[in-house]
Formats: sequence, structure tokens, C-alpha cells
Amino acid sequence: MIAVASTAGTGINSGPGACTAAGAHRAHRAPDPLAARVDALGELLGLSRTRVSPAALAETGALLERVGERRRLSLDHTVVALAGATGSGKSTLFNALAGLELSATSVRRPTTAAPVACAWDPEGAAGLLDRLGIAPQDRYARRSVLDGADRATAADQRLAGLVLLDLPDHDSAMTGHRDQVDRLLQLVDVVVWVLDPEKYADAALHERYLRPLAGHADVTLLVLNQVDRLPGDAADQVLDDLRRLLDEDGLAVGEHGDAGAVVIAVSALSGVGVPDLRACLGQIVAERGSANRRLAADVDRTAGRLHSLYVGEGAVGLTDRAREEFVDRLADAVGVAGAGQAAERHWAGAAETSCGTPWGRLTAERQGGADLVARGPAVLAASRPAVDEAVRAVADDAAQGLPAPWAQAVRDAARRGGEGLPAALDAAAARAEPGEPERPRWWSVVGAVQWLLMGLALSGVVCLVAVAVDSLHASWWLPVILLAVGALGGPALAWAGRIAARGPARRYGQAAERRLRAAAADCGRARVLEPVAAELLRYREVREQYAVVAGG
Repeated sequence: MIAVASTAGTGINSGPGACTAAGAHRAHRAPDPLAARVDALGELLGLSRTRVSPAALAETGALLERVGERRRLSLDHTVVALAGATGSGKSTLFNALAGLELSATSVRRPTTAAPVACAWDPEGAAGLLDRLGIAPQDRYARRSVLDGADRATAADQRLAGLVLLDLPDHDSAMTGHRDQVDRLLQLVDVVVWVLDPEKYADAALHERYLRPLAGHADVTLLVLNQVDRLPGDAADQVLDDLRRLLDEDGLAVGEHGDAGAVVIAVSALSGVGVPDLRACLGQIVAERGSANRRLAADVDRTAGRLHSLYVGEGAVGLTDRAREEFVDRLADAVGVAGAGQAAERHWAGAAETSCGTPWGRLTAERQGGADLVARGPAVLAASRPAVDEAVRAVADDAAQGLPAPWAQAVRDAARRGGEGLPAALDAAAARAEPGEPERPRWWSVVGAVQWLLMGLALSGVVCLVAVAVDSLHASWWLPVILLAVGALGGPALAWAGRIAARGPARRYGQAAERRLRAAAADCGRARVLEPVAAELLRYREVREQYAVVAGG
């Protein structure tokens, strides 16, 4: 799986084909829309600041700063860092690539205490070196060093634009050295890991660097140095084991034109494989795309880290059913059904009073019934526990499937709106309470007929008494008929009025129930549903931005 490039005579596969194939693949690959992804990442950060914890977004903000800084500086230069463990031969390889003794080498370790830089084309590289924090005394210009000496070779010309760094040891006993390595590895465009046959399987290297940066394979080279120390086919065995370790790390290796990391076997002391490594670096530098590839890999890594913050499970949103259930719960909390029934009874009671017999009305007044009817339904008050339960239920429905920060934002929005909801429902119910029902014309007609019937009954009584005392000479049956019509007609007409009032009373109660239900729905919508919907809309916006960041 690992392509190896070295010179003949080592017993290892030779030739720079691995770097050429991987480079050709990079050159023909469609450019990643990095600018759009970075813009989307900025939008994502802005929309999330009040919803996601600052600690979770700190790395994202730092990445945006790094991307902005790097893209403002020269993209015609490629910053390549040689990194490795103590004794791996980084400085020796650095000098071999530069062709001069620029970085100190020694048997005393660690030797490199501060990063050393060599720029093949120094013009325009000063800003990059300032960003990297390379001290002025540790900066070298390759062309100026060669002035007056042998002219640069064709390979050196191909390296125009290369800024090569020799880093301190990543496993140095001095904490400051490791801190420098970690800082610079975030800023360089390409990392060349210099491995030696003894420490290539070091757990610290794989767990701290190679595995976390597996997504940066396109800007990673692995150089197995000191292969001249390996007898016979031992180099092949080491490379096979390295191949296995890289596969476990998830670090893809470019082969047969595929994208991925490049592995080269070299010996910095004897020069074996150094020309191939120089040629590989020359191709990478000539492409002028490593900076953007590195930044794109950084964005990919950040997108993966942010995945759980922006991608939920299943469908997201507030369904119509959840909205209806919320309104139903609020209606129950206010007592909409009971209010409708009370309004119906009130209308029926008013109809019964208007259409009843005159003496029935007098009796009701004495018993206080007329006052009860006149007062109408009692003033409603929303049940606080029922309202709180309705708010919690709709918040849980809306938060279902959302990532944790956005689910919490939805619940907070519902909770804030629910704090004043009971009082708002009380006020809405008071405004929606039906007033005195309008008196239909037929009530007045029935009332007038009742008085007429009572007049007939009284006339019949008077006539019957007059006939009985012989003050009126008339047949007795006529007063009896008048009395019977008046006495029986009034209750019969009152009963008929009650029957006729049932339909209008029911419709009146239903209308009152609808008004109160609509008032409760308006309160719930304004105070809870709309803020929740606004949070869901914000989540949809950040989800769309995240899709752009993730390259979707």
C-alpha cells in the first residue's frame, strides 16, 4: 500500500514514482471551494456564539484566524516542516536538502533548540517567517548563500518558493521544544515526518500526531531515514510494519495515482533517496496548492469535530400535530369546554327567563335564579401546572432530533415564553368572555304572548267569580275556557321556547368556545410557538452553513 522512492542499491523499491503519481492526482483534482467553506464557517460561528459554549467554538475561532492569516500571505511559497523524534536525523536531512550545513548536527541530543528556516526564494517569504515566529538569526536564503558558488541545479530551480523548516524534536525532554513543534505544526503547509528504524513505531508519534492528523494525508510525507543502517531485506520488513501502523492510524497513503501521503526511504548521510525526496518536494512546491490543501484539511477536521454540535438524528422541526396538541393543552388549561357549556347554559337561561311565564319569572327572582342567569359564566383562570406541562411537552417535541446545544436553546426559548403565559391566558380569556347575549326578536314576541295569556287567565278568573256571585249573567264555561287557555298556554309556550332555544344556545356556546380557544392559541403562538420556530429556523440556517463547511 505504501509507495517507496529511493535510489538503487538499497534493496528497496526505487524511483520517484510515488510522489509523481500523488502529485499528478492533486494537480488534476478539481480545486476545493475553500473560500466558500471558510465564509460558511464564519457564518456558522456568528450564528452559534449565543447557543454553543465558547469552549466548543474556541478552536474554530482560532482556525478562522489561521486561515485568514495564511491566505493573506504569499500562496506562491510552500512552507514544509521536517518533524521527528530525537535522533531521527532531521537536521542532517535538512542540510542534505539545502546542500549546505545550515542546521547544527551533533551526537549530543537534542541539538535543534529553535526552528531553522531556509527559503529557496526569499522574496515574499518574510511575512510567512514572521507568522511562524522564526528568529532573524535562524533564517537563511538559499540563493544568497549560493551567490558566488556553484550555480543552482535544475532541482534547486524547481524548489523556488520552498520554505523549509527544521523543527525541534517532538519528543524532547524540554517542554518548550515540544510546544514549539505543536505550534508550528498548526501553521505549516506540508509536514515531512522523519522516522528512523528505531522509533518509527513510537506510540507518542502515532497517537499524538499521525492519528489525529490522518485527514491531512495530502500534505504529509513520511521519510524513513537511516536505511543504510538496515542490512539485507530488513528495510522492507520495517516498511511493511510501518505500512501496517499507518493503516491502523487511518492515514491514507497515495499509490497508483491516488491521493494520500507519500512515503520515501532515504539516508541523509549517504545521500540515498535524497534526490527523490528533493524531486518530490519540487513537485509539491511547483503545484502552488499545498497551502490551500492544508487549510482545507484543517476545515475538514474542524467540521468533523463540530458534527455532533450541528447534525441531529432524524427529522427536525415542530410538526402540525405537536402544534395542535399544544393548543389543545392550553385550551384545557383555560377550561374552554367548560366555558362553552357555561355560555350555552347562560344563553338558554336567558331565553327561558324571557320566554317563561310572568309568575315563573317572579318566582325565579325570589329564589335568586334570575340574578345567577344575569351574572353569566364565571371568570376563567388558567391552570398553572397544566400550562407548564403544555410548554414542556411542546418544547420536548420541538427539540427532538436536535443536537444538544440547539435542543437546549429551543427549551430555553419555550421556557422564557411560558413564564408569562398563564397571566396572558387569563387576560385573553377575560377579553374573549362573551357578554350578555343579544335578545332575538322572537323572545320579545313570546314574552308578549305570555303576558297576553296571563291576561286571559286573570280575565277567566274574574269572569268566573262574577258568574258565581251572579254579578255577570253569562255561561260558566266561557270563563273556564279563558282560564284554561291562559293557565295552560303559558307553561306550554315556555316549554316550546326552551325547546326552540336549544339549537341557538348550543351554537352560542360553541362560538364562545371557539373565541376562547382562538385567544388561547394566539397567546401560545405569540409567546411559545413563534420563539421556538425562530430557534428552529436559526438551526436550519446553521445546518445549511455546516453542510457547506463539511463540503456537502
